[in-house]
Amino acid sequence: MAAVFGVLAVAGCSSGHGGLPPAAFVPIEEGPGQPYVVGPLDNLQIFVWRNPELSTSVTVRPDGRFSVPLIDDMAATGRTPTQLARDIEKKLSEYIQSPIVTVIVSGFQGPFAQQVRVVGSATSPQAIPYRANMTLLDLMIAVGGTTEFAAGNSAVLARVENGVQKEYNIRIDDLIKDGDVSANVMINPGDVIIIPESFF
Repeated sequence: MAAVFGVLAVAGCSSGHGGLPPAAFVPIEEGPGQPYVVGPLDNLQIFVWRNPELSTSVTVRPDGRFSVPLIDDMAATGRTPTQLARDIEKKLSEYIQSPIVTVIVSGFQGPFAQQVRVVGSATSPQAIPYRANMTLLDLMIAVGGTTEFAAGNSAVLARVENGVQKEYNIRIDDLIKDGDVSANVMINPGDVIIIPESFF
């Protein structure tokens, strides 16, 4: 925990307490988000058309790479499933003619930049893969709310904007205990939510 707070106190971090606009509980127009990017520990199902012996399932290693028949140590992180399929086709074309590859992702983890982390006095602190149109309410449901001793209205959202880390006050107690719609805010990929304990 101390390491997390140390990261937030690094030089160059600016404070933007308050200032986040409220978000609706249900988006007015719920469209798709940015294309999913593969991350370490994602599970990949790789299908090579008409080549069942080359079709397989694999987990991306912690170093962001994977190995499959005929391909060693291919980088996966930072690529969308479609981009990764084209990369595999290029490699396989050295051995078979005009390969057609489909990559399906399951067991979603995503890279850190696409995760949302909740630390401190949440019922279940964890890193959660970002979902399109995610709000603070969605995040609180995912972590089971706050603990009995949490100071939810003193929570902080840390976010990198244009290369600068900023901090915003968020009012979790007002949101989940009082149902204050104005306390619900949009969550971005890479956000970190820190929920302190109450001193009394």
